[in-house]
Amino acid sequence: MAPSTTGYIKIASRVLRLVRDYAQILEDDIDRVGFLQQVIEVPETLLKKRKQNEKAREERLAAAATARKASKAKRRVIFKRAESYVKEYLAKEKEEVRLKRAARASGDFYVPAQPKVYFVIRIRGINEIAPKPRKILQLLRLLQINNGVFVKATRATQQMLRLVEPYVTYGEPNLKSIRELIYKRGYGKINKQRIPLTNNGVIEESLGKFDILCVEDLVHEIATAGPNFKQASNFLWPFKLSNPTGGWRTRKFKHYVQGGDFGDRETSINKLIRQMN
Repeated sequence: MAPSTTGYIKIASRVLRLVRDYAQILEDDIDRVGFLQQVIEVPETLLKKRKQNEKAREERLAAAATARKASKAKRRVIFKRAESYVKEYLAKEKEEVRLKRAARASGDFYVPAQPKVYFVIRIRGINEIAPKPRKILQLLRLLQINNGVFVKATRATQQMLRLVEPYVTYGEPNLKSIRELIYKRGYGKINKQRIPLTNNGVIEESLGKFDILCVEDLVHEIATAGPNFKQASNFLWPFKLSNPTGGWRTRKFKHYVQGGDFGDRETSINKLIRQMN
């Protein structure tokens, strides 16, 4: 029996309802897919990370620009200081030449000033050393053979050097010797570690509070025995020198004036430094 008109209407309404429900499901799915695509394409965490990276990059660039400006200004100060030091050294040499000529012209003898700084080198080992000289060598930081240190020439240090004279040789270093030692074999003591002086930042980090910013400041402080000589000398690790070119003298453990090597050799220490550096 064929369905009635009422049946057709019910079937049609049911189909329309199904179509409407399906369309709604499709629309929800499309919205969900679009939302998922948006989330996958640009997640919020990624946006935050990008902002943080951009901010960090801007800060780094700003810090680098500030550091470049500070470095440029510092280099200008260092160059000016180096120029003033060169003028000071030249003036001192000219004044000494003038005094020598004046003394010769008047028939007198020119007596140079007492040395301000000694360079002390240990030439003997630990065998048969009395406790007192051993302690003095420890105070001078001369713990190994061929170690060298700068010492300020005072009455106390001269008495100490006299007690350990058989174990060391020392003398008055000139500006060239001081500069060559620091530039070639200079190491700094930072946190009890031996750090090479590869740049001025290493020196400024430890001695900046004493207005010593670069290697030339360090050389000047040592050469002139300045007010911060103690800090500058303690900052320098004891120099580890080589055996002298051509070897020591035949009678190494006799005094220098007797044909040996130990004791005070005054300005002749510069020749030994050239041989050992």
